[in-house]
Amino acid sequence: MFENISLAFQGIWGHKMRSFLTMLGIIIGIASIITIVSTIKGTNDQIKESLIGAGTNAVTVQLSQDGSVYDMSWRGVPAGVLPITEDTRLQLADLDNVVAVSLFCRRQVDSYASDVAYQNNSYSGELYGVDRDFFTVNGFRLTQGRGFLADDETKFRKVAILDSGACSTLFGNASPVGELIEIKGEPYTVVGVVERSASSDFVIESIRDYDMYADTSGGKVFIPLADWPIAYRFDEPQGVVLKAASTDDMTRIGQQAEDLLTASQIADPNSGFSYKSDDLMDQAAQIQKLSNATNNQLLWIAGISLLVGGIGVMNIMLVTVSERTREIGLKKAIGARKRRILWQFLTEAAALTSIGGVLGVAAGVGLSQFIASAMGTPTAVSYPAIAVAVLFSMFIGVVFGMIPAIKAANLNPIDALRRE
Repeated sequence: MFENISLAFQGIWGHKMRSFLTMLGIIIGIASIITIVSTIKGTNDQIKESLIGAGTNAVTVQLSQDGSVYDMSWRGVPAGVLPITEDTRLQLADLDNVVAVSLFCRRQVDSYASDVAYQNNSYSGELYGVDRDFFTVNGFRLTQGRGFLADDETKFRKVAILDSGACSTLFGNASPVGELIEIKGEPYTVVGVVERSASSDFVIESIRDYDMYADTSGGKVFIPLADWPIAYRFDEPQGVVLKAASTDDMTRIGQQAEDLLTASQIADPNSGFSYKSDDLMDQAAQIQKLSNATNNQLLWIAGISLLVGGIGVMNIMLVTVSERTREIGLKKAIGARKRRILWQFLTEAAALTSIGGVLGVAAGVGLSQFIASAMGTPTAVSYPAIAVAVLFSMFIGVVFGMIPAIKAANLNPIDALRRE
């Protein structure tokens, strides 16, 4: 075996230019496949991170009716749906791999209604009633002032926190901390400003999670969940955000929370009301499937260049057999078996394509990085794909080198020694 490998490299090195040109088809094919696979993996990773919040692992469960999220901004408080109790919250927190649970209420407010205002500035955006865990679970960080305290909830303090969008809308470049804003005619003191952490920025939003995560024109205003009845004069069914331990747990946790809340909060099972989670992992899989369908066509095209490269290898090995006919005849004359000749040429063909495969992998990784920097396309090197590419290039050498090797092994030694 080692002797065959040594002879193979000697033959390749003895005809460097010819060997390189023979490997060129393999190099181009492998480089194309590595580049495409890296782009597919990078794109899929970006899709997944964009939909799940790039590490927040937050699953939103909201009340829906007949499959659509129930918007209380214009449909009013639903009959027969109970507010979530502390016992239910504890049951949600006890679900496997749930790190934290947060409750919230949400309304879309318009400037013409003057639900939220500061002096002469009206606000159009979103108003949230949230508990203290909401900001952590959803990946917000404090940039000014303070967050909500336990006393803010228990003593029903009229305090508010703005995100950067709401802050800009109402106060421009001025600091809002300590200022009074009006919410439904009630004065609220602004105690802090938050913004979404860089690690949880969204690049792609699904329609269902748009209301929760996308930045609206006016931004978001947050008040303690305990103050929500002060603004709207009644208790409302809340939504829930659950923080999962890992992205792989998100779908399961969302489904379990759906079942628990629907069973415990919906008085009439025939009302059409139910709780639905945003199955972001499923949405990511659907988008990835669409992306893969297009890229798989490119992989087939790249595979054609490997086929052409394999034919080139077979052609050059046939030439090599013709050039070394006398050598083959001499080896057989002194006792070399067919198997020995066969393996010698198969080893040379496999070595030729393996070198081409390694060079193709290097070219593919370099090309994918160049595309990432030049065009901003996300790429991620797939190490299993690299291993498969090298092994596949070796397989091509064996397959396409088989005919030349068989021809060499079957040469008649007398005829071979007569060949000029």
